[in-house]
Amino acid sequence: MRIIGMDIHRVAAEAVALLEGHLTKLGRIPMTRDSLEAFARKELTHDDHVIVEATGNAAAVAEVLAPYVDRVVISNPKQVRLIAHAKIKTDAIDAAVLAKLYATGFLPEVWVPDERTMALRRQVARRTQLVRQRVRLKNLIQSILHAHLIPPCSHLNLVGISGRRWIALPADERAAIERHLAQIDLIQGSLKEIEADIAREAMSDPVIRRLMTLPGVDMTVASGVAAAIGDIRRFADPTRLVSYLGLNPSVRQSGEGSAYHGRITKQGRGQARGMLVEAAWAVARSPGPLRAFFQRVASRRGKHIAVVATARKLAMIIWHMLTKSTDYIWTRPALLARKFRSIELRAGLPASHAKRGSAYDYNIPAKRAEERARVESAEKEYTRFTSRWRAKPRSRHTKASAT
Repeated sequence: MRIIGMDIHRVAAEAVALLEGHLTKLGRIPMTRDSLEAFARKELTHDDHVIVEATGNAAAVAEVLAPYVDRVVISNPKQVRLIAHAKIKTDAIDAAVLAKLYATGFLPEVWVPDERTMALRRQVARRTQLVRQRVRLKNLIQSILHAHLIPPCSHLNLVGISGRRWIALPADERAAIERHLAQIDLIQGSLKEIEADIAREAMSDPVIRRLMTLPGVDMTVASGVAAAIGDIRRFADPTRLVSYLGLNPSVRQSGEGSAYHGRITKQGRGQARGMLVEAAWAVARSPGPLRAFFQRVASRRGKHIAVVATARKLAMIIWHMLTKSTDYIWTRPALLARKFRSIELRAGLPASHAKRGSAYDYNIPAKRAEERARVESAEKEYTRFTSRWRAKPRSRHTKASAT
C-alpha cells in the first residue's frame, strides 16, 4: 500500500508517494478536475491512500480522487502544524510530512460529511455571508446619520418603509444612502431565496425539526448546528461535542500545581458556536429550566459568562437528544407548531388565512398561558433544587496563595 501525500494550493498541488520508507516525488498537478483525473488515472492505484490538508478546495479534491484510490483522508491543518513544525518548508516536504504522519498513525483526521450535509453547510455559510454584508451596509448608513448629528431612528427598522421616509439629509448624502439601501434590497432578495432552500431541507430533516424543540432555537440555528454536527455518532460523549464546537474551557496545568481553567478554546466550528450563543441569549428571555440555569450562573459570574455556559448546556442537551432520538421535554407545543408553520411559509407553501391550521393554538391567549405556566413551574422547581447546592470549597493551594 502506497501513501500519497498532497500539499494542495489554489493553483497547483505537490504529490509525494511513500512506500516501504522510500519517498518518491510524483510531480506538480494543476488544480483542475481534468488534471486531477488525469493524474489519478496515470499515477494512482486502488490500493493507495491519499492524504490532503483541510483547505477550501480539499473536499472537491477528495471527491475527484476517491473513485481511483482505496481511501482519501483530510487532515486537520492546525494540529499538523503543531506536530510537524519545521524550519525548512517546501511543498514537497509538507506532502512528505503528511504521508509519514499517516504511516505512523499520528495524523489528525477531519471527518468528511456526506453530500447532503455539505450542501446544507454551504447554504448556511452563504446566508451568514449575506447577513454580514447587510449589517455592514446598515452600519454605513448609521455612520452617515451620526456624522450629521441625527439622533437614533424612532422607528423599529431603519431600512423599513417608515425608516426610509424618516431619513432627511442633504442631496449627496441622501444619494449615498439610497445606494446602500438598493444593495440591502438585493441582499434581502438573495436571503429570501437561500432561506427558502434551507426551509425546504428543514421540512424533511428530522434532526433539524428535533433541534427546534429547544427554546431559542429557530430554523436558522437548528440548520446551522445540524450541518456542523453531521453524524452525531462520531461523538462518543457530550464533552466531545462541546469540544468540537469550541465551548470547552482552556486548561493550563503543570507539575504539582492546580489546574487553571481559562476562557473557552474557540476551536472548531465557529459558526455553529456563534449560533448557539445567540440561542442562549434567547433562552435567557424564555421561561423554563434553562433560564433558571442562566440566572444562577449570571448571579455569580455575570451575564456574558452565563450565556456561554448556557450555550455549552445547549450543546450537551443536543447530544442527548440526538443520540437518544428524543425531543426536548419542556417544549411548548403551540410555539413549536408556530415554528414549523414559519418553515412552511418560508419554503413557499401557500398561506391559508381562512383555515385554522396546526399553529392556531398560539393565537389563543389561554393556551399560551397554560403552556407558559407549565415551563415556569419547571423553572421554579429547578431553582428550588439548585438552591440546596453548596459552593465547592477552595483547595489548600488556593488558600495558601491567598494568605
